[in-house]
Amino acid sequence: MRFLVRKRRTAPAVIIVALIDVLIVLVIFLLVTTTFKQSPSLHLTLPESTTALKSGANENPPILVSIDAQGLIRLGLEKLPVTLDQLQDKLIAEADKARTEKRDPKMVIMADQGTPWARMVNVMDAGAKASIKSISAVTKGNGKS
Repeated sequence: MRFLVRKRRTAPAVIIVALIDVLIVLVIFLLVTTTFKQSPSLHLTLPESTTALKSGANENPPILVSIDAQGLIRLGLEKLPVTLDQLQDKLIAEADKARTEKRDPKMVIMADQGTPWARMVNVMDAGAKASIKSISAVTKGNGKS
């Protein structure tokens, strides 16, 4: 009589290295497909204009000055708060820097709809004292033609 000899099964093993590889691929996939929303820290309500220019790539970036509804002035893309005297000094420095790079300095003012007009005039005067010839204001298009 022959008895059947049973072989012992090996315990199932989980391959951790393969799981880590799959996890890394999933993390990379999530990073690539996630859209990052840029939320501005300064909320401005721009006045509307039917002749507003469309924004696009610009080789000569302008000096950006933002004014909120309370009349607080902020300079640059970083939105650093400045006083009117500091603004004039920084505009002079930026205009000189632009001229050394052989380009015309430009200033763009983004003012809230409720900004006092006197504050707008003060900022435009500061740009004129810095010898900036191209001063423009940003408006929001209303979508009508």
